Amino acid sequence: MRLLCCVILALTIAGCAMGPNYRRPPINAPVSFRGAGTETNSLGNYAWWQLFNDPALQQLIRIALTNNYDVRIAAARVEQARAIWTGNRSLFLPQVNYLAGVGRGKNVQNNLPSNNGGQTATGISADANVSWEIDLFGRIRRLNESARAQFFASEEGRRDVTAMLISDVAQAYFQLLALDQEWRIADESTNSFGQSLKIFSERYRGGVASKLEVSSAEALMASAATSALDLQRQIVTQENLICVLLGVNPGPVARDRALLAEVLPPEVPPGLPSALLERRPDIRQAEENLRSANAMVGVAKADFFPRLTLTGLLGQTSSELSTFTAGANNAWSIAAGLTGPIFEGGLLKAQYRAARAAWDEARLQYQSTLLTGFREVADALAARQQLAAERVEQTRAVTAYQEAVKLATERYAQGRASYYEVLQEQQLLFPAENTLTQIQLDRLLAVVQLYRALGGGWSAP
Repeated sequence: MRLLCCVILALTIAGCAMGPNYRRPPINAPVSFRGAGTETNSLGNYAWWQLFNDPALQQLIRIALTNNYDVRIAAARVEQARAIWTGNRSLFLPQVNYLAGVGRGKNVQNNLPSNNGGQTATGISADANVSWEIDLFGRIRRLNESARAQFFASEEGRRDVTAMLISDVAQAYFQLLALDQEWRIADESTNSFGQSLKIFSERYRGGVASKLEVSSAEALMASAATSALDLQRQIVTQENLICVLLGVNPGPVARDRALLAEVLPPEVPPGLPSALLERRPDIRQAEENLRSANAMVGVAKADFFPRLTLTGLLGQTSSELSTFTAGANNAWSIAAGLTGPIFEGGLLKAQYRAARAAWDEARLQYQSTLLTGFREVADALAARQQLAAERVEQTRAVTAYQEAVKLATERYAQGRASYYEVLQEQQLLFPAENTLTQIQLDRLLAVVQLYRALGGGWSAP
């Protein structure tokens, strides 16, 4: 009865756990993003196939989510953390073990040297023992809390890898389309400059053009051809990069849409900044790491206090097999043990200080991750707005250069200008078209980066 009362008392005391309970640290979040209003809807809530309305890109993302090695590695880490958490939960339960043995020896008792008059005897034993640590000060519960938080952190890490993969595939795909567009411009430039070289060569042979015009046209054609060849190399490299993201062997990547045909969402609502805490997986992962560090402070504090362990044993022991099951050979015991530190040379204090320092590190990492998230959203919003204005102006420039080339060609056909004037206008047109291509690419990348910064892409199956 006394032992039972002690057990009940210990279980009652175990209702408290050492160390602080987790509380989210104070956050200085902006009320809204600059220039974005106070909308509660967010682009990050969209499924990726709603944002990327390109069948070829959607198929690439599906393959990547299935085959990508980083995603599969992250999933394996989740399973490891789950197993560790399951193992920690077993500490709440009694540990039951068995032991059996048989031996024969001289001057031996219980397999240990012992003078018994030189007799040779046989020893047989079998028992089951039970050990149960009563969680007096919540040490086991804090360990379990930390392991659970690490499991959740690994799950958030997997979601973060998924979101990053979706954005990486989309960015690489748009960069591939931009390279295709630049190659077409370089190919057109090569053909155009080649036509100019042909005309200048004929005029030079006729004595109506100078060698300078021929050399200039030849240099421009060779330079454009070099650019086209280099872009072909970059296209192959970009296709290989996409294949690695897909988890397949390097090879061609199917696409059936030009860069300028990609449609951007008409509106990009960022939502409220405070929603990033629940939407971005990297922020959620940082908070789970902080929760785990907080629990480990409780574990370090509980180590200062004693541990109560209940043990029990039930078995048989005999020196003869024939009497092994006799009642006189029964063995049993019930015991309670209390262990605690008296002098550790400062070890426990050092462990506690280390746990507190780890909590400080996790808190600062969480706040830093949150601040980085706010900055990434603000940068992507500003880039999208600025690039929209740049695209309007650059489109005007390209249109003007195209008109200039057209007028110069008409003037040449009417004999009012030399073909060298046409060549000069072409030299201005093709770089302007490349700049427009780059701006269009940057606009697409800005939307992808904003989607990633807002925590989009991981929540949809």
